[in-house]
Amino acid sequence: MTFELAALDMAGTTVQEGGAVYAALDQAVAAHIGRPVPADALHRWTGTSKREATAGLLTELTGTAADTDTVYTDFTRRLTKAYADVPPTPLPGVTEAIAELRAAGVKVVLQTGYSRDIAESILDALHWTVPGTVDGLVTSDEVPASRPAPYLIFRAMELAGVTSVHRVLAAGDTPNDLAAGHNAGAAYVVAVTTGATTPTDLGRHPHTHLLKSAAELPTLL
Repeated sequence: MTFELAALDMAGTTVQEGGAVYAALDQAVAAHIGRPVPADALHRWTGTSKREATAGLLTELTGTAADTDTVYTDFTRRLTKAYADVPPTPLPGVTEAIAELRAAGVKVVLQTGYSRDIAESILDALHWTVPGTVDGLVTSDEVPASRPAPYLIFRAMELAGVTSVHRVLAAGDTPNDLAAGHNAGAAYVVAVTTGATTPTDLGRHPHTHLLKSAAELPTLL
């Protein structure tokens, strides 16, 4: 076996949610500041903690993060409604790929910039369970800092009982996902093209593999 842990991002990597999370963040920030959020500013915060993204965008666009709680609450309300209207689904082939990895002895832990309540609501919509479908879930509100810091991956290692980063695969669809894998020293830093970031953009960031989908992860065993 080449790796013992697959630490996988959720939205855009294992979960199809139609970009609802960043639409909700865009709308909540824009409503608060009274003008559109520049696309490049929003893109810089993809893959990170959504609370950190809210604070970062407010600081960048208004000079202060004082209203982070208010805007984050609005973001959560908008996202909850979006997911109620159009529930998230697994990306094609990913459920089967996770099962294949686990059958081969690989621990699979989801690690995400979502908070625990949002992440668990997505798992419920997918009918995925811990430990039935995956071996664990780590969320941004459970670590000192979200991506590009490596702590989500380190926490996933703790949950899986994997002690060496040389036996870890980290996969995601954003530059911040790849930066977190790189910063963690993961042996495999896998970019997937099922999210909002183009293959060309992903290719500019540190990675070991570029795949069309997380459904292809078993090919790396």
